[in-house]
Amino acid sequence: MSRSKLQFTLLQARNPGDPVREEEQAAFAERLGVGVDAICAIDILTEDLHLDCLENSDALLVGGAGEHSVCTPVPGVRRMIEFLGQTADMGFPTFASCFGFQSLVTALGGEVISDEAHAEVGSTWIDLLDPASNDSLFGNLPSRFVAQQGHKDRASSLPSQAICFAKSDFAPFQAIRIKGKPVYATQFHPELTGSANRRRFERYLDHYGHVFGPEKAREMLDEFLPSPEASGLLRRFADALSKGTL
Repeated sequence: MSRSKLQFTLLQARNPGDPVREEEQAAFAERLGVGVDAICAIDILTEDLHLDCLENSDALLVGGAGEHSVCTPVPGVRRMIEFLGQTADMGFPTFASCFGFQSLVTALGGEVISDEAHAEVGSTWIDLLDPASNDSLFGNLPSRFVAQQGHKDRASSLPSQAICFAKSDFAPFQAIRIKGKPVYATQFHPELTGSANRRRFERYLDHYGHVFGPEKAREMLDEFLPSPEASGLLRRFADALSKGTL
């Protein structure tokens, strides 16, 4: 199957009126190398989640969450966590980022904590770990690369079936694959470029002002960097999915 014929389901936890809802869908499409119409978005806060949602889908995507957290989950988030546990057990192809990473970790028995003191926002350096060297997606990455971040929660322990591929200075678990299954997740945002992450930061500037202080938050606007290596992960995911090599 060619990449252009792939269909994806994207789970989103965005409040009404949040413009990031459409931007996130477009960002995933661009990084995957498919049209926006190839991605069916589901609002987990208002829509039911069941396995029939994946009937016409080749892979599942999960993005960020705006104001939501797995540490204080609302009913829609709890339902999504349960759903991700089911799809991971099935081995349904998945790529989850940030909030999606935390949700998958929680679903499979790991632990996620709120750690505002070590929040990662902007462009940060990621260190690749040895287990990534033979992986079809992560094996081509340099030992150290830039990725886009936007989180104050982090995984403090991983589920037993997860293989850790990367870490950062503030978060020991930045990327995982579930053993023997085409299920990937990253704490960072491979769907975002440096410029797109800067725009997202500007949208949530008031919130980040509370986290870092208004002056520091504005200084951070000049610290965003390109992240081509991290952004290439989703294209490799789509190519491997189309070839049946995940």
